[in-house]
Amino acid sequence: MTWATLYLVCFLVGVALSLLAFLGGLHLPHLDAHLPHSHGAAPHAISGRAGRGAEMPWFNFATMTAFLTWFGGAGFLLTRYSTLMVTVILLAAVAAGLVAAAAIFWLVVKLLLSHDRALDPADYERVGVLGRVISRISTGGTGEIIFSLAGTRQTCGARSEDGQPLTRGTEVVITRYEHGIAYVRRWDEMIDDKRMDNQLTMASSQNDRRNR
Repeated sequence: MTWATLYLVCFLVGVALSLLAFLGGLHLPHLDAHLPHSHGAAPHAISGRAGRGAEMPWFNFATMTAFLTWFGGAGFLLTRYSTLMVTVILLAAVAAGLVAAAAIFWLVVKLLLSHDRALDPADYERVGVLGRVISRISTGGTGEIIFSLAGTRQTCGARSEDGQPLTRGTEVVITRYEHGIAYVRRWDEMIDDKRMDNQLTMASSQNDRRNR
């Protein structure tokens, strides 16, 4: 096998693998970057994978294919159209492959993975979230609410915490979430309860100061 043939084979393999990865989502074990796949995942799974998103190994499928493509392409062109020595061409081809691999690595890490962050499971906690009734909750029955969570609007079945009916459009707060059902209380009731607690706390503090 001549050097030109070797370079051409490397170039074709690199191009073919790149096309397969682009068109078919080719996955090679131990060579892929540990990118987070968070679509539709549960909160605990997301937080576990996202933390590894920025730990992309320098030797991965993307950098390998970039090296093969540029190593083969540069080596083939120099072999066919230059009078350089074989050793010089080899070094130049290796340098071209390394530069291409480094460029791909920098592109992925700096421009793609730099925007990833470890997701906090607390961001997906429904308890305490403010929502609005979109399907009336009858006495002891089940309706539906809409709320925002982790930047997306979601809906789920809901029941009144105290069993009282809630009309459409009522602002509510999720107090607990069990078996796919959110138990809610009216927002204004919780505000009143909080004000009452604050007043009781202030009154208790004043009594303590007087007793001293």
